[in-house]
Amino acid sequence: MAKIAPQLPIEVDSETGVWTSDALPMLYVPRHFFVNNHMGIEEVLGAEAYAEILYKAGYKSAWHWCEKEAECHGLEGVAVFEHYMKRLSQRGWGLFKIQDIDLDQGTASVKLEHSAFVYVYGKVGRKVDYMFTGWFAGAMDQILEARGSKIRTVAEQVYGGSEEGHDDGLFIVKPL
Repeated sequence: MAKIAPQLPIEVDSETGVWTSDALPMLYVPRHFFVNNHMGIEEVLGAEAYAEILYKAGYKSAWHWCEKEAECHGLEGVAVFEHYMKRLSQRGWGLFKIQDIDLDQGTASVKLEHSAFVYVYGKVGRKVDYMFTGWFAGAMDQILEARGSKIRTVAEQVYGGSEEGHDDGLFIVKPL
């Protein structure tokens, strides 16, 4: 496996220590720290309740991110979604590959390879990538609203690499 330097721009404020990528503040933490915290919360709340909380929070964050990135880079439409998947992949969450996207229909499907969660959880017989699910609908809905579309969407994970018979995950976005 070849190693490469990070592919996203990172600036660090010399006075505050705040990391910024594409004009948005970022945190840089070890994967084990993040996933262990995630697992601890899941243990207390249960996966289903935690997934619901993360869906709403992730939706809101993705909307904000896509709105700011579109403004920062002059992007619109599918280019915003592509940029979002690229940046998520570059930040170590896994490799997000758009299988299809249709803004007129409000649909998309995204394959996830090398999930950070699957690397830690392993094959556990259930989906563990649920933190990402709201991100797809939030991104899609921000893009749709920016185009003047009234369509709103919901995202779901079809399967995950943590389940038997699958090496990767698949998420779909569809209209409400």
